[in-house]
Amino acid sequence: MPSRIRGTAVTISLAWMLAAAIPARSAELKPETLAAFDRYVQHAEQRMDEELSRNTFLLPDAWPAERRDAAYQRVRRGEMIVERLNKDDAEAQVPHGLIHHWVGIVFIPGATVEQTLVLIQDYDHHQDVYSPEVMRSRLVRREGDNFQIFLRLRKHKVTTVVLDTEYDVHFVRLDAHRVYSRSHSTRIAEVENPGGRNERDRPPGNDHGYMWALDTYWRFLEAQDGVFVQCEAISLTRDIPTGLGWLIGPFVQSIPRESLEFTLTTTRKAVAARQAASAAREAIGER
Repeated sequence: MPSRIRGTAVTISLAWMLAAAIPARSAELKPETLAAFDRYVQHAEQRMDEELSRNTFLLPDAWPAERRDAAYQRVRRGEMIVERLNKDDAEAQVPHGLIHHWVGIVFIPGATVEQTLVLIQDYDHHQDVYSPEVMRSRLVRREGDNFQIFLRLRKHKVTTVVLDTEYDVHFVRLDAHRVYSRSHSTRIAEVENPGGRNERDRPPGNDHGYMWALDTYWRFLEAQDGVFVQCEAISLTRDIPTGLGWLIGPFVQSIPRESLEFTLTTTRKAVAARQAASAAREAIGER
């Protein structure tokens, strides 16, 4: 069985499949499935490196000027832009699995990169910020800009899925206004009977295939009036059983998007709330 399974810190449960659509059926992460996922991620990261070298830092930067400017205006007004990047369903299919690839961007008025990073890197308290999708969170180890973290994730949609996950996260500061991070899971285990006396982790890769891998990429850009936050996530789940695509397909595609939207919306609200609290404390101190 493959020894390495990949994914991210704050993005939180971007691909949870089949939970409401089919009876629980075991699945096995096969070597060829993980190899195909790794190839896909390698190509995606090559594209990301090219973007950084061309200074196309955020998603709209690569678009024609009119579309780009309109997108930034929408985001500054409080809208969220979310796009699926493997729009061809054939591109999403790998042997015995499915790849889910989404990206989203929001704007936090008045915030700074430093304020946003304080929230993102406060892994001991993600369970407070990103509840109920994050049940437990813990910083395992930190060395400079490298983090090892633990998250217990929960997703409920008719049935409830709980995963114990571990991640390696690396942050890179390009300059005073631009920071990006890359995160890969090192372990993802489905939890049986969570909270019960007989709770246990199933062997990674021998479970129901709700999530086998998740790589997440954040970008933070500070402008004069606030911070743009972009999150891109690539996840791997089991494939759809033959004959159930008409039923499960829409469900499978909706969950990654919903989770991405939850993560970005929650991040924006949490940073704004901390800004407001800080401003209130300063106002009291000035009296």
